[in-house]
Amino acid sequence: MTWKDIAPVPTAQEFIDIILSRTQRRLPTQISRIRAFYTRKVKFTQETCSEKFGAIVASFPILTDQHPFHRDLMNILYDADHFKVALGQVSTAKHLIETISRDYVRLLKYSQSLFQCKQLKRAALGRMATLIKRLKDPLQYLDQVRQHLARLPDINPTTRTLLVAGFPNVGKSSFVRSVTRADTPVEPYAFFVGHLDYKYLRYQVIDTPGILDHPLEEMNTIEMQSVTALAHLRAAVLFFIDISEQCGYSLKAQCNLFKSIKPLFANKMVFVVLNKMDIKTFEDLEPEMQTELEDLTKSGDVELLRASCATQDGVQDVKNLVCERLLAERVSQKLKAGTASNGTLGSRLTEVMARIHVAQPMDGITKETFIPDAVKNLKKYDKNDPERRLLARDEEEANGGAGVFNVDLRKDYILADPSWKHDRIPEILDGKNVYDYVDPDIESKLAALEEEEERLEKEGFYESDEDLGDESEEEVLQKAEYIREKHKLIRNEAQMRKSLKNRALIPRKAQKKPFSQLEDHLDQLGVDTESIGLRARAEVQETRGRSLARSRTGTVDPDAMDVDNGPSAKERLRSKSRVRDRSVMATNRRDDGVVDEVARTKAERVAKLGQRKMNRMARQGEADRHIGAAMPKHLAS
Repeated sequence: MTWKDIAPVPTAQEFIDIILSRTQRRLPTQISRIRAFYTRKVKFTQETCSEKFGAIVASFPILTDQHPFHRDLMNILYDADHFKVALGQVSTAKHLIETISRDYVRLLKYSQSLFQCKQLKRAALGRMATLIKRLKDPLQYLDQVRQHLARLPDINPTTRTLLVAGFPNVGKSSFVRSVTRADTPVEPYAFFVGHLDYKYLRYQVIDTPGILDHPLEEMNTIEMQSVTALAHLRAAVLFFIDISEQCGYSLKAQCNLFKSIKPLFANKMVFVVLNKMDIKTFEDLEPEMQTELEDLTKSGDVELLRASCATQDGVQDVKNLVCERLLAERVSQKLKAGTASNGTLGSRLTEVMARIHVAQPMDGITKETFIPDAVKNLKKYDKNDPERRLLARDEEEANGGAGVFNVDLRKDYILADPSWKHDRIPEILDGKNVYDYVDPDIESKLAALEEEEERLEKEGFYESDEDLGDESEEEVLQKAEYIREKHKLIRNEAQMRKSLKNRALIPRKAQKKPFSQLEDHLDQLGVDTESIGLRARAEVQETRGRSLARSRTGTVDPDAMDVDNGPSAKERLRSKSRVRDRSVMATNRRDDGVVDEVARTKAERVAKLGQRKMNRMARQGEADRHIGAAMPKHLAS
């Protein structure tokens, strides 16, 4: 378990202070850079929150992945439902902040001004801060859980464990101190863990003070859950009984407590340790109490032990016996673990032995191990020994070294025929050379095949495919040319469709068409267009001022009635400029709306007063930093 490594959980206000203090930067002036600047602010806030919230959720243990002992223990201490709800709220806030960031980044992308960008940024950070403030109670609760988890003892539920139980003051802590040399302090939890070594193996000893103060029927819910959590441990249970009754509880009450909690220790090794034997021995007890203690071991799965923690008599014997029995029991459980495929209880040892086959002589005669004489007489290789056996490296060095002489790597091939080792095609398959499977009559068969081909060619067997007329050949060429042209058309159409994807198309209603085309179309449909044409020409005549041309020349301009021929762009631009000049000359902004000189002077004074503040703040631009709050905490902290 790594519960002690969980990082502290900051409060909601610390979250907000950290995030806002890290997002203060100098503001640019261009609108594109302003958008990018505020987008970075929103994204940075979202990434910081997501990272910290994700780390919080990932650091805490997942209850479903924990051992049943730790799962029940956490349920007792923190309420599993409350713990899951707190982590769920943090995870939900993380997803909501990511959604807010995604939405406001999309809005910032299309913002048009500094004010709009700033308002969107404030709205995004404000909504994120509101979500963080709502996590005040869950974050505080998770930090308390973290602090408590760090103080819990490190209990491994799968290792070799000795579980010490019994009434208070019966000698449990003295036994733990004797075998583990550890002090048993008063802790805020129900367990104390010590460790001992036996046969170079580590054992953990768990003391349970303050839980078994009264019989099982009188325990409250928390004590019952604690005992249930202890039931998940695979351990050897040592139930201590004070035979001298100096603990304040009678021997009868201690026996009744053992009987009441014995069902919790099913499938475990249980030992009843009679402590304080230096004060009162088993033989000094009354016959009824002796019978009561002996009844505890009648089932056969409970063993009675004797010890005295004050004088250390029997303490090490109890430790050695329990550790030895526990070790043997765990080994046997590992061998017997597993279930066969048919659903019955199987044996791992049997399964392993079934996979092992030991070969035995068929005639039943035991044969001794045979070692060849060459192997027995083989001497250790010594490079300085002149009578040593020669290796391939020695042969290579004697003939000029690497690059000059190549060692024959085929001489040790084990083949059916030694002559196969140096074949030109040394493809070996199943101990034989593939070259040996070549048909020996392949040369004669190949010569016969070539003669047959020559004969067929002379007889004109292959000329039938080439006997095509001139007309058929021309048709084939025309079809090929048509296919090529068709391919080009298809390719061009595809390119045009691709290029038009990003090009704006002019709608049909916006396309310019001449009036004559409209008249021709209506004539084809059988509609009389004479009245329509007269009305259109009359309207054009009124709007274009053709009357001026008639008054000057005394004749009618032949193009005056042509609806399709309008004034040129240069003429329209000149007429607009004349109208603009005439309007500018007709107005005087300084004198318009002013009655006399006194009113003009008063108006100028008011204008100067209104401009004073703007002149004073003229040096302040969009890039200047402005803080509205008098003392922002995230800047001063």
